[in-house]
Amino acid sequence: MNRRSLSSSADGILQAKQIIANRGWTQEDLANEVGLSSRQSIWKFLTGRPVKRQIFQEICFKLQLNWEEIANLSEDEYPIQTTEVTTENLGIESWVSMMRIQGRDYIKMQCNTLQSSFYLTQPSLNDIYVGANLLTQLSHQRWLEVSDFQNPDTNLRGFSLTEIQAQGVTGVDLVGKYNKLMILGQPGAGKTTFLKHLALQCSQGKYRRDVIPCFIELRSWLMETEHETANLWEYFHHQAKKCGLSSEQAIMLLQEGKGLFLLDGLDEVEQEEREILAKTISQFTQVYHKNQFIITSRPAAQLFHFQGFTYVEMAAFNRHQIEAFARQWFVATAKNKKEGKIKAQQFIEELEKSENQPLLELGITPILLNLMCSVFQERSSFPRKRAKLYQAGLDILLQRWDQARGIARDSLYKDLPVLDKIKLLCQIAAQTFEAKLFFFEVDYVLRIIENYLVNTLKLELDVETLWSTSESILNCLQLQHGLLIERAKNIYSFSHLTFQEYFTARKIVSSDLKTLENELDNLGTHIFDPRWQEVILLTASMLPKADFLLQSIKNQIDALVREDLNLQKFLIVLDDKVKSLQLNYQQAAVRAFYFTLFFHRDLNLAIALDIQFGTMNNLSRELQLDATLARCLMDSIALVKNPDIKKFINLYFSLALQDKFQLDPKFNEAFKQVKSQLPPLENETEVNLDWWKNNGKKWVDNFRDLLINYRHIGHDWQLTLEQEKRWQNYYNANLFLVECLQGDCQTNDQVKQAILSEILLK
Repeated sequence: MNRRSLSSSADGILQAKQIIANRGWTQEDLANEVGLSSRQSIWKFLTGRPVKRQIFQEICFKLQLNWEEIANLSEDEYPIQTTEVTTENLGIESWVSMMRIQGRDYIKMQCNTLQSSFYLTQPSLNDIYVGANLLTQLSHQRWLEVSDFQNPDTNLRGFSLTEIQAQGVTGVDLVGKYNKLMILGQPGAGKTTFLKHLALQCSQGKYRRDVIPCFIELRSWLMETEHETANLWEYFHHQAKKCGLSSEQAIMLLQEGKGLFLLDGLDEVEQEEREILAKTISQFTQVYHKNQFIITSRPAAQLFHFQGFTYVEMAAFNRHQIEAFARQWFVATAKNKKEGKIKAQQFIEELEKSENQPLLELGITPILLNLMCSVFQERSSFPRKRAKLYQAGLDILLQRWDQARGIARDSLYKDLPVLDKIKLLCQIAAQTFEAKLFFFEVDYVLRIIENYLVNTLKLELDVETLWSTSESILNCLQLQHGLLIERAKNIYSFSHLTFQEYFTARKIVSSDLKTLENELDNLGTHIFDPRWQEVILLTASMLPKADFLLQSIKNQIDALVREDLNLQKFLIVLDDKVKSLQLNYQQAAVRAFYFTLFFHRDLNLAIALDIQFGTMNNLSRELQLDATLARCLMDSIALVKNPDIKKFINLYFSLALQDKFQLDPKFNEAFKQVKSQLPPLENETEVNLDWWKNNGKKWVDNFRDLLINYRHIGHDWQLTLEQEKRWQNYYNANLFLVECLQGDCQTNDQVKQAILSEILLK
C-alpha cells in the first residue's frame, strides 16, 4: 500500500543538490518554483526526512527527476497505478496530482508545437508566446453607424484597426475572473495559441495548480472517436482510467470542479455536427458546472448560445505586442541570442518605415505577423514587390490555413473556385474603395455580391434565393477566410486596409485589354489623393509594363501646372536658375532643391533624384550659399512679424557670409550695402526691436531684391492658401511619381529617363 509520505534516498539527495547548484537556485527558489510558501519541505527533501507524497512528486518534477528512482521505497511499496486499491485510500487532491503528472507530457506534446502552413520549422510556443488581450464587448454586437468609424474625407493610410476596438483586457486576467468563456476571433487571430498557452501554464503549475488541464481540438477529437462517444465525460473518464481511477472517482473530481476544459475550434466541426456537439458540451457544462470551460470559435460560426458563458473576442495585436512577438520569434529561430536580437531590431526598424506602413497593418494579425517574420528571416528585408507578400498572406487565409490542418468547410461557397472568390473580393474592394468606404453597410456589400452572381457567374436565381445566396457567401467570406469582418451590427470592412488596396489594384490589372487603358487613365486621376497611393504602387508593380500608367500620372501632374499661371512662372524661373549653374548634379534634383528652398525645405525629392543631396555639407558652395540666404530671408520675415532680440542675433551671425563663402564681387558689394542698413548689434535691445518694428519690412524688401537680382531666388509669389496647397500637391505628386519609377515596376528605360528628366519642368 502506498505511503502518504516519501523520503529521498542518499543517491537521490546528491542528484537533487547537484541540479540545484547547476541552476544557481537556493532552497527558497525551489520552494517558489514548486509553489510552496516556505522552504521547510525542501529542507526535509534534501535531508532525507519524510515529505508529503504530492509535494515530493512536484519537487522531483521541477528537478526533472524520476520520483520512483530517488525515493526510499521497499520493493512492495512501488506504486501500481493500474489497481483501484492504490487510489481508494488517496484523497481528491492526490487524484488531481496523479492526473496532472500523468498528462503532463501529453499536454506538452499537444500544445508546445505550433503548426504552420508556410514555415516547416516553427519555434516552440513557450519561446514566442506574447500575452493576448480580450475584448469584453463583441464587435459585431455594437450598434454603430458607418459615420462612427470613418469620416469620408479621412486619409486612412496609417489607420490602425486596433484604434476602433475597445481597450482589451489581459487574457489571463479575464480567464481568472470567469469560469465559462466563449472566445471568438477571426482566422489567425491567436485563439488556438492562447488556449495552448493556458494548457501549458496549467500543466507547469503557473496557472491553477488545483485542476487537471484538458486541451481538446474538437474536430480531431470527433474524428478519433468516430463521432460515437464524443462526449466530455467519456474523454475525462478515459484520462482518469490511465491513472487507475474508477468512474466513481472521475465523477467525484468533476463534481468538485477539478477539470479545466479547453475546447478549441468549434467552427472547424462540420456544420451538421456542430449543433449536436454544442448541445452535448452545453449539457456537460451545466451538470458539472464547477469546472472551468473555455471554448474558441470564429464569430460567424457561433449561432448556438451557451448558457452561462461570457462571450469575449480576441483583440488585434497592438504595436507593443508586434514588437514583443518579433523579438521573441527571431531569438527563438536564430543560431544564437545575439544574432536573433540584431535581426529582430532590423525587422522592427524596417517595419517602422513609412513605406512599410501597409505591412505594419498586417502585423496586427498574429498569423500574418508570423509570415512576415519568416519572409524577413531569409533576406533581412521585405520583398520590393509587396504584392508578393500580400498574395502569400491571402494564400494562407484563402486556402492553406485550413488545408494544413485538414479542414474542409461545408457550404455552397465551397464549390466556388478560389479564382472566383478572388474576383468577387476584387469587385467588393474596388467598388467600396472608389466610394471612399473603408466601412460599409451589409446591404451595400450584398448588392455587390448579387451583381457578381448574376452578371459574372450568370446564375439565374429568383430574388429570394439570390439574396439568401449572397448572405451565405458573405458569411463564408468572414467565417472561412476572415477577409471581411463585421465591425459592428451589419457594418463590415476588410480585415486590413492593405487587403482592400491589394484587391482594388488586382481588379484594375486583371481588366481586359479593351478597358485596361481607361482603367489606368482613371487611376492616374487619383495621383493627388494620398488614399490611392498604395493602390497605384501595387498596380504599377503587378503590370507587365507600367509605362502607360506612369505616363498617365505625368500627364495629370502637367495638367495641374496648366491650371496655375503663378506655378508656370515659378517653374520657368526655377529652370533658368538651374541652367545658370554649372553643377555636377542631376538637373531635376537641383530643381527639387530650389523648389522647396523657401517653403518647407523638404529634400526628399532631391535625394530621390540624386543621392548626393543626402548630406548638406557635401553640397556645392553655390547651393550652400543659396540655402543660407534663403534661411536669412525667412528669419528676417519672422523678425518683422515678431521682433525678438535672440532672432536678431541669430540673423546677424547668419549674415556673416564672408567668413564662409567666397562671394562674387558685385554681389558682395551689394550685399554689404544692404547689411549695413541693419542697426549695430551693440545697441540697446529696445532700440533694435523698435528698429525692426519701424524699418524691418523695408529692409526685408531690399534683401529680397538683392537675392532676386544677383542670385535669382527669393521671389514673392504672394500665394493664396489654395495655391499653397496646390503647389504642395504638385511637389508631393512628383515625389510619388519618382518613387513609382524607382520602385519594383517594369518600365522602358527610355520612358523612365524621359519622365525623370522632365520632373518640375513647365
